[in-house]
Amino acid sequence: MHMFPFCCSVSSINFRQETEIMPVCPQTNCLLPQPASTHRKTSSLDGDALSCADDADSDCRQVTENGRKKKKLNGIVGGCIAGILYKWVNYGKGWRPRWFMLDDGVLSYYKIHGPHKIAVTRRTEKGVRVIGDESLKLMKKSSRASEGHGIEPKRRMPVGEVHLKVSSVRESRSDDKRFSIFTGTKRLHLRAESRDDRAAWIEALQTVKDLFPRISTSDLMEPMDNITVSTDKLRRRLVDEGLNETAIKETEQIMLTEFTALQNKLNLLQQKQSLLLDSLRQLETEKVDLETTVVDESQHHSKLQMVKTRHEKSSEDSGSESDYDNERQDGADEESDEDDNAFFDTRDFLSASSRRSEFGYMRTSIDSDEGLAISSVVDGADRDMEKVGFDYPNVRRRMKLPEPKEKEKGVSLWSMIKDNIGKDLTKVCLPVYFNEPLSSLQKCYEELEYSYLLDRAYEWGKRGNGLMRILNVAAFAASGYACTEGRNCKPFNPLLGETYEADYPDKGLRFISEKVSHHPMIVACHCEGRGWKFWADSNLKSKFWGRSIQLDPEGVLTLEFDDGEVFQWSKVTTSIYNLILGKLYCDHYGTMRIHGNCEYSCKLKFKEQSMMDRNPHQVQGLVQDRNGNTVSTLFGKWDESMYYVNGDVAVKPKGYNPLSEAVLLWERSKPSLYPTRYNLTSFAITLNELTPGLKEKLPPTDSRLRPDQRYLENGEYNMANAEKLRLEQRQRQARNLQEKGWQPRWFRKEDGQGTYRYIGGYWEARGQCNWDSCQDIFGSTTTEIAAD
Repeated sequence: MHMFPFCCSVSSINFRQETEIMPVCPQTNCLLPQPASTHRKTSSLDGDALSCADDADSDCRQVTENGRKKKKLNGIVGGCIAGILYKWVNYGKGWRPRWFMLDDGVLSYYKIHGPHKIAVTRRTEKGVRVIGDESLKLMKKSSRASEGHGIEPKRRMPVGEVHLKVSSVRESRSDDKRFSIFTGTKRLHLRAESRDDRAAWIEALQTVKDLFPRISTSDLMEPMDNITVSTDKLRRRLVDEGLNETAIKETEQIMLTEFTALQNKLNLLQQKQSLLLDSLRQLETEKVDLETTVVDESQHHSKLQMVKTRHEKSSEDSGSESDYDNERQDGADEESDEDDNAFFDTRDFLSASSRRSEFGYMRTSIDSDEGLAISSVVDGADRDMEKVGFDYPNVRRRMKLPEPKEKEKGVSLWSMIKDNIGKDLTKVCLPVYFNEPLSSLQKCYEELEYSYLLDRAYEWGKRGNGLMRILNVAAFAASGYACTEGRNCKPFNPLLGETYEADYPDKGLRFISEKVSHHPMIVACHCEGRGWKFWADSNLKSKFWGRSIQLDPEGVLTLEFDDGEVFQWSKVTTSIYNLILGKLYCDHYGTMRIHGNCEYSCKLKFKEQSMMDRNPHQVQGLVQDRNGNTVSTLFGKWDESMYYVNGDVAVKPKGYNPLSEAVLLWERSKPSLYPTRYNLTSFAITLNELTPGLKEKLPPTDSRLRPDQRYLENGEYNMANAEKLRLEQRQRQARNLQEKGWQPRWFRKEDGQGTYRYIGGYWEARGQCNWDSCQDIFGSTTTEIAAD
């Protein structure tokens, strides 16, 4: 679950990918080749017949091999040094790891992820000095994989290379891990793993540069008095030829005049070169700005077209929708994976299948382009399944937030970011203008918006159809990300001991969540539905790259049905881009594995967004039986819908169109009729609502009673900021409480597993309004807050 700030962020946009192409490596038996044909072969530390003078004070020595002199840098013959450095790619990708190799004055770099990644093993890196702990870990991992399979790694050519002879190296003054290499036409921005690693790379690069002879431009323009020797020789030669003094002087003057003219031309060429380089740098800067602007405008135009299309379709079909339908809808790496080849390519037809039908969940969606009908999940099955998940009593809930009482003030995001680069995100204090009026505890429950999928999974299992059960579970796992689309504000970070309950009889479930740890921040939740229980805890590891944030969830989500079948999975990686320039957007990518204890398991691949991708947010999946046979294929988008087709699409005959047999599993609800600047869904708008009589039943720790969050929802921004500051000062005491043995009230850590489980008793205490064991974590406020 996205139980962490920033995990509900932001609107969608695509950015440029790295445009470099992967070639092949010419080095002998080594995946890291000599980048150019003029490179000399690098000898390893274990090379034969290598001898050198013992000089403890010099890092750069001469070694003789077969009568030739070779450089020795930092104990490595040929100065061969390698390791992982993070290279700035573009605003869409940010910093990406690359394998860099310095050899014979040329710095080459390679990809370490994806189909064209380079394999780095002990054998291929024999005699190479490797810098950085991550580099050594990569080498060990690749060595084990290579030795285990007994496969000789393929040769790869570098993505790019830099000749140090014509380059300059500069260290960053603001970041002790960053440095750049400038060639005159382009600049490489690099970041090492640590300060020591950067120092090692800088030392190696400078040492190699010092090995090249320094040729000054002034050497090409010698002073006039230096040509007297040549004149004397010329004079003697002319005298020998019998020329008179007058002819000799004229000849000397002609030569001096020509030399002066050539010298002036050289000066002009140097000035032109300098101007051209300045113009080139300016053009590169303008190119980046222009590309960013074009992508922004393209995405904005696409969104406008999508909204227009949906509006037209909605207008056309509004007369055919029943009152019941209206009421239900209105209320409602660069990473590489070993399973990549197992997934089929949906790029050619997904754009057609992923268009929102706007006909509701049970209707048939007709694709106007293909003329193909996409069946609903209940076609060909018992029609009673159509009502599952929608046969609960209706509860009237609010459809919009209160009108703001104050005008919102602007704030500079860049000024906040530059002051917090490198800091722990959980300790960064932001004003409420960056928040939405929900807490991370409520965000956990928001991912259960489509819980009817679990109700159907339970019913399918009761009827003996395990395949339909796991298909609905997979659709539920993907649907939890739909609420993140278009959300550019972060939820409130809950206080230690803060809770949130959701008693929704209209969905047939009860939910309780609690913040169980402050450092690290861990949120645990438990939910009970009709025939199933769901629980999870989450600890999110965040990496702040300055222009983007990477969120790596840790924790397992568990779903248990009353008949004993259990499914477990973990969330994929989430990244938030364009914190400085362009529109904020988030992307989810990685492989989600849903493990079952019975017959079936599932793999869902969330594809990372690529440059100018017209079909972003793709999800592809496979359902396999115990023998590893693919029995069903899933595809769709995590922000729109999911479909399935029986069998393995990858082995279907050429020309097969999955849309001809595609069955709809899940479709996202319509957007709210009352949009807010937070882009909350209709379901999210109800999460912080205090219905009549509810306040008296809630414990003092419930998120609905948090004052800064309530003030923000009411549009009282000054009071919200003041209360947020007050609560954060109180929260500083939470660490001391945790160190003194503080225990969460409703969850306990399981021995040996490290996960938190619900211990029960909450709903019994709620029935008796007995909250004596709950602390008043929010304290008192000076004014009464108007709720809804």
